[in-house]
Amino acid sequence: MSTALMTEPVQLGTLALPGDLVIPAQSLGLVMFAHGSGSGRLSPRNQWVARALQRVNMATLLFDLLTEEEACDRRLVFDIDLLAGRVVEAIHWAEHHPDLSHLRLGLFGASTGAAAALAAAATRPDRVAAVVSRGGRPDLALSSLPRVQAPTLLIVGGLDTEVLELNRLALRQLQAPKRLEVVPGAGHLFQEPGALGSVAAFACSWFQQHLGNERRG
Repeated sequence: MSTALMTEPVQLGTLALPGDLVIPAQSLGLVMFAHGSGSGRLSPRNQWVARALQRVNMATLLFDLLTEEEACDRRLVFDIDLLAGRVVEAIHWAEHHPDLSHLRLGLFGASTGAAAALAAAATRPDRVAAVVSRGGRPDLALSSLPRVQAPTLLIVGGLDTEVLELNRLALRQLQAPKRLEVVPGAGHLFQEPGALGSVAAFACSWFQQHLGNERRG
């Protein structure tokens, strides 16, 4: 397997969404990213975290959850059912990808993408082995949280007080193994020096622990 970046469309039925796939040699698992509102596969923060995951031998897939036309509709940007459905379809795509089907799967969601990731994890407990939320809005998937079976890590900036309280609320609804990590001095976008590094370290540790080197099949 190559460590090179492959720009590969994620085929969801008749819909093909742009995706960036990296598969390191001896991959230990696959981490699929679900971006937040106003963002996409080119999000510099998600790309930064993806590179950190690749360095610990995690394959990564960043893809656009919406088409360009859909992304212009603010109603769709916050349509968690639609976004979660796209993540579920992408999971199905990965299951049938010859280079990915044997890998255990984790989901990394940011902002509204975290709600989509958690709702997808609730829909596919047989496939999703771990979830990480960065500055997420898991409260937007509140009804799905008790059905999530995958170990879930919530990462929130200490200065992001409103989102922190929403994550504490969501944590109480999760029945799966769970943890809340607060990054001191960080805001919602983790732009402060060292903040994104903390996110990457937490995410790498969580996925290594829960995806590990177990293979499917």
